[in-house]
Amino acid sequence: MNPQGIVDGLIMYLGLIVLLTFHEYGHAWMAWKCGDDTAKSQGRCSLNPLVHIDPIGTVLMPLLMIFLSPSVSRFLVGWAKPVPVNPFNLRNPRWDDILVSMAGPWMNLFLAIVLIGLARVGLIVGWADAVTLLMGTAQLSLLLCFFNMIPIPPLDGSHVLRNMIGMSYETYWKIARFGFIGVILVLQIPGVRQVLGNVTYKSEAIIAGWFGMPLGV
Repeated sequence: MNPQGIVDGLIMYLGLIVLLTFHEYGHAWMAWKCGDDTAKSQGRCSLNPLVHIDPIGTVLMPLLMIFLSPSVSRFLVGWAKPVPVNPFNLRNPRWDDILVSMAGPWMNLFLAIVLIGLARVGLIVGWADAVTLLMGTAQLSLLLCFFNMIPIPPLDGSHVLRNMIGMSYETYWKIARFGFIGVILVLQIPGVRQVLGNVTYKSEAIIAGWFGMPLGV
């Protein structure tokens, strides 16, 4: 076990908590704007990390990756407690459910753009450590964006797929009860992590190019 790797992993873990918090806030805010105040009434339309923690996705899985994976500095994912949404309160149930589902990944994409922009400022003023931290967090935010688009419950892509194929809520939630097992198994399939990593890196390079920000700094 590499002590420096553990320290770097724990720093990334703190970033993961922040990113997941904003991710879930995005879902709750969008649901509220689409007519459903269920999450807001339960205190989930909040930037308090404690209200969004999922024991498996926010604690167990990321920490296992930190302490057991030698490549944690390049791959760390997780998820938070799903935001409750009552589809019967949505003004346009099918379309609004897709908007609510996509709000989390969109929030991660937005945060990545902001973080890379701040890193460009840090590069100009010579804050090397801040640049490294900001770019690493931006990369993690993009990874979360694409990871959550995998169409397996409880990930956001599964809600989009459910609406596209017309699956009932009852069937979906029966599957979702065991969804985290599917997520863990899928991540063990050769090439899945590589694809996620490649998409993340290429997206980061595109955004960095908007700011004239070189990668690898």
